[in-house]
Amino acid sequence: MNSNSWLEKLKTNKTFGRFYGITLLLFIAFLFWAFFKILTPGNFGNPAALSNYFLSSIIYSVGGCGLYFIVVMGMFDFSIGANIVLSSIVGVIASSHFGYPGLLIGSIVCGTLIGFLNGTIYIRLKIPSMIVTVGLMLIFESVAYFVASGKKQTLDAGLRAFGKAPASIILAGIAFLLTAFILRYTKIGTYCYAIGSNEYVARNMGINVDKYKRIGFILTHFFVGIMAVLTVSYGWSMTAITGMESMGRNFTPLMGTFFGIAFRKYGTPVTAIIIGEFIIAIIFNGFIALGAPTTIQNVVTGAALLIIVTLTSRPEKGAVVK
Repeated sequence: MNSNSWLEKLKTNKTFGRFYGITLLLFIAFLFWAFFKILTPGNFGNPAALSNYFLSSIIYSVGGCGLYFIVVMGMFDFSIGANIVLSSIVGVIASSHFGYPGLLIGSIVCGTLIGFLNGTIYIRLKIPSMIVTVGLMLIFESVAYFVASGKKQTLDAGLRAFGKAPASIILAGIAFLLTAFILRYTKIGTYCYAIGSNEYVARNMGINVDKYKRIGFILTHFFVGIMAVLTVSYGWSMTAITGMESMGRNFTPLMGTFFGIAFRKYGTPVTAIIIGEFIIAIIFNGFIALGAPTTIQNVVTGAALLIIVTLTSRPEKGAVVK
């Protein structure tokens, strides 16, 4: 047995594979940190800054966990950003009457209902999810503008605990553990993977594909509702936007989902999403420290993401799926 085949077998071992995947991700994070630290040693990457990078990145990690449920089935949802805006606004308005319960329940219930609506319309219309959710994005943006009466909604100063540690970490941690549990120990996770692998075979196996696609959308937006709580708590306010401006909020959570998909073969999708979003936060803040224009930041970040996903998503025989 040559060294390459021995390494491949070791990497697909359940225990070592997870260790290998996490170590690889941490090494990538270290490389980017070291790169920007060398270029801007005075204003980048100290312990306090890294803590801030992580606290901001876990917001997107929660959304990335939600998106994982539909992306792994081969779908996508362009209304994520609009839902973040609408659910944040609903949560802020509810919090003004009911405090923290209003913020949590208002945002999460609003997000979950949008997921149910998206899944139902997608299944009924039987057209690509991207097309359906672009139309719904425009509708949700308008609804958010109407609910907010065109005004910025500001979260009360006494209700911002979820914008900082430890409350933000606790809420995000609950979301991460719930995602891992669903993927590993429930039929939902098993069937999501089965549908994503081969929808035709999944149907022939007796899986109700439409049912689990709807559940996938519901779970996605349930976690987006949690992301909305973290987002508005971190930024303190939310303004309704129209004309597809909310679309920009879709892509950072999606980047984390790509990491989860790429490292799924090591059995670490949730961990990969968390560390992947942290890597993205390091890159963004590194370019800010360099004073690079936003366009350059986007180009290099996108290129780095493509390279990382390409290098880590090559198929391997016997890879760990769950």
